[in-house]
Amino acid sequence: MLKKNLILRNSLRLIGQRTEDIPPEGGFGAVLARAGVGKTAFLVQLALNSQLSNKNVLHISLNDPAQKVSLWYEEVFRNIAAQYNINKTNHLWEAVLKHRFIMTFKVDGFSVPKLEERLAELTEQNIFSPHMVIIDGLPFDNSVHTPLTDLKILAKNHGLHIWFAIRTHRHEEPGTGGIPAQLENVDDLFEVVILLQPKEGEIHLKVLKGRSSSSGYSELLLDPSSMLIKDKG
Repeated sequence: MLKKNLILRNSLRLIGQRTEDIPPEGGFGAVLARAGVGKTAFLVQLALNSQLSNKNVLHISLNDPAQKVSLWYEEVFRNIAAQYNINKTNHLWEAVLKHRFIMTFKVDGFSVPKLEERLAELTEQNIFSPHMVIIDGLPFDNSVHTPLTDLKILAKNHGLHIWFAIRTHRHEEPGTGGIPAQLENVDDLFEVVILLQPKEGEIHLKVLKGRSSSSGYSELLLDPSSMLIKDKG
């Protein structure tokens, strides 16, 4: 019952879609922000919500060691527990932990064939079979189109949806439709694009692509103190 209540309270539902549907299987989602604004915290909340729904999450970090990524999950989980006044969390934490696997690569050592090889090892040995993948640290430069295209094929073949954390820079001007420069040439590969924008002491979540047209949409924020997603209202 506690897990169900946390899933139902998930603020991302306020963008008008079920969280597990954004993006759909085979789809890409992107969260973009400048360094230190909250990309990882945002994605960890998506991951935890999937884990609460008994969905397996593969978190791939190209910059940070597995221990640091694990600490992110623990901190966000503690903040969620505090927000909802959950005192006994050990059992719940153990329940969600079994649905997460952290994989690390060096940036220059990452490739889609290597990822596919490691995925095959995990699934064929019944170690871990992901439903959702997070990739944090992939450089979105002029050479990113080919690996993204290959990842799209991988996602469709394995029934995955993949979220990317993408770093933006203050001096860059957005492209057509407000899409950040990093996605200018690969925008067609993404079903969901969310921009985190610091403004007057708040961090606004701006849905650039993928919001449902259904009514009742509420603006979302990241709480700067807890880095948790909340409804502005």
